[in-house]
Amino acid sequence: MSGHSKWHSIKHKKAAADSKRGRIFTRLIKEMTVAARSGGGDIDANPRLRLVVATAKAANMPAENIKRAIMRGTGELPGVSYEDVNYEGYGPGGVAIFMRALTDNRNRTVAELRHILSKNGGNLGEAGCVAWMFERKGYFVVEQAAASEEALLDLILNNGGDDMGEDGDNFEIFCAPENFETLKAALEGASIPTVAAEVSMVPQNYVKLEGKDAQTMMKLMEALEDQEDIQNVWANFDIDEAAMQEAS
Repeated sequence: MSGHSKWHSIKHKKAAADSKRGRIFTRLIKEMTVAARSGGGDIDANPRLRLVVATAKAANMPAENIKRAIMRGTGELPGVSYEDVNYEGYGPGGVAIFMRALTDNRNRTVAELRHILSKNGGNLGEAGCVAWMFERKGYFVVEQAAASEEALLDLILNNGGDDMGEDGDNFEIFCAPENFETLKAALEGASIPTVAAEVSMVPQNYVKLEGKDAQTMMKLMEALEDQEDIQNVWANFDIDEAAMQEAS
């Protein structure tokens, strides 16, 4: 299968570790600041801000941290101004990589990404080189133990979902970006927990990796996601679940 939800499962488990909490909070604070700056500080009127605040609360971020991040975005408190920038490149085996960053220094970010990619069997490409391989969609991962396939399929089709598939022990659910909040609310209302819930860049096809290429790809993903300016990384690799768990 795709490998898409396997990576999300691994990230979810890693995110639960206290050692990662500071990194997660930094990423969420940046996202809240930019969301408030672009759409205002009213959570009810700003869907992007509403989603990231919900994510921050789920990560147990203190309410005061959330409030300050929003106030920096609206200009009520001083703060750094971040640019929303996309980067594209390739990994081992020709894997396509699409990266989204929030940065206050483009030159620093591009230099660091170029170094990370070249060190781990990849290279940075020009704008547009791989974007066409991805489609923007609402994306959810639900563990199969959390809901029956029939009930879950019925729920998503009645709440804006387009498709559902299996990937190992998970269900992957897709919808149009404009239906994301409706479907998210429906899953929450049915008390169905999600491993991942985001508007994602979903690959249209996948590159199967094994052996050394698979291990190098995992190291590359780890390094990219640990880079301080990166908010999201999407890639079209397919790695066997056991190999992915071992490499991680």
